[in-house]
Amino acid sequence: MRVTVFTSNQPRHLALIAKLAVVADTVHAVIECNTVFPGRVEDFFKKSPVMQRYLSQVMTAEQEIFGGLTFPPANVKTLSLKLGDLSMLDREPLRLALESDVYVVFGSSFIRGWLVEELVANSAINIHMGLSPYYRGSSCNFWALHDRRPAFVGATIHYLSAGLDSGPILAHVRPEFNGQGPFNFTMQSVESVQNRLVSDLMAGTLLAQPGVPQNKELELRYSRNADFDDRIASHFLENLPSPDELSGLLNGSEQPTDLL
Repeated sequence: MRVTVFTSNQPRHLALIAKLAVVADTVHAVIECNTVFPGRVEDFFKKSPVMQRYLSQVMTAEQEIFGGLTFPPANVKTLSLKLGDLSMLDREPLRLALESDVYVVFGSSFIRGWLVEELVANSAINIHMGLSPYYRGSSCNFWALHDRRPAFVGATIHYLSAGLDSGPILAHVRPEFNGQGPFNFTMQSVESVQNRLVSDLMAGTLLAQPGVPQNKELELRYSRNADFDDRIASHFLENLPSPDELSGLLNGSEQPTDLL
C-alpha cells in the first residue's frame, strides 16, 4: 500500500508520518516547513514574549507526547517546501506523490486549484484539529478551551473538500481526560486522532463509508489565525483552566451532538 501525506514539520506531524510508515509499503511525505522555534522566530506565529510563553507550553506538551524532531523511517520519501508553496506547484514535482492508494492531509496550508480537485477525486482524507462543524478554521482546540467548552476539544476525520473543514465527516475523536492540564489535554487529541486514523487504515475501514454531511448551523466559532494575537494569548495564560475546572466542564451540560 502506498500512502501520500501532505503535512508540516513539527514533531506531531513527523509522528504521523512514522505511524503511516508502519502500515504502508511506501509513504510520500510532502512537508511544508516553518520554524521549529515558534514565538522566538517570526513565522506562522508572531515573534513576541507572550507568544513565546504560550507556544513554549505547547511545545513542552508536544514533546512529552510525540518526542522531538527526528529523521523519517527508511520507507518514507520526502519533498520539503516552504509553508504556502504547495498550491503554487505544477504536477511534475508531485507526480510520484499522486500515484498512491491513500491520501492524507494534516497540517498543510490550504490546498487550492488543480491539486485539491485531484485529491478530492481520489477521496483524500483530512485531519482537522477541532470538532467540526462546531469549531472550524485555525487553532480550534485553543478556542474551545478559551470559550470554556473542553467537551468540544478533539479532532475530525473527514473527506477533503474545496472548502475549509467542510467535507463529509468520517469520525469525531475526543481525547481521554485523566487529570492533565489544558496543553496536554489538547495535544492528546492529536495523538488520539492519529491512532484512530492508522487503526482504521489497517482495518480497511477508513474509506468504507460515505461520511456524514456537515451542518454549518451547528457552528459555534469560525476562527482565523489573525484572531489569535498577544492579547488573546495573554488572557488565556492568565486564566488557565485547572484540571478540576476542566473535569467539571467536561461533565457539564454543554456537549457536542453525536453526529455519527
